[in-house]
Amino acid sequence: MVKHIVFYDHIDGLTNEEKFENAALIQSELEGLKGIIPGLTEMIIYSNLLDSSNADIVLYSVFESNDALAGYISHPEHVRVATTVVRPRVTNRRCADFVD
Repeated sequence: MVKHIVFYDHIDGLTNEEKFENAALIQSELEGLKGIIPGLTEMIIYSNLLDSSNADIVLYSVFESNDALAGYISHPEHVRVATTVVRPRVTNRRCADFVD
């Protein structure tokens, strides 16, 4: 299995309500990719992080293989969600991919 974990920060200038709304939209859209993208076995978005965290949103996903991860990255639905939903609402994207 390949784990794909991404950390994001909210864009500057948002109220707490806007942060909550943006995180909920990101969660809904990304978790909605389950069942659409071949080889994606798990997708969880975390946004209720502890104060000790240095990120605002965490994407945790699991893929059957490296090829499945590559397919996800270029899949039109992922590209749509990343381009129209995620990127306009976040900054400081950090990613870790590894085989487990």
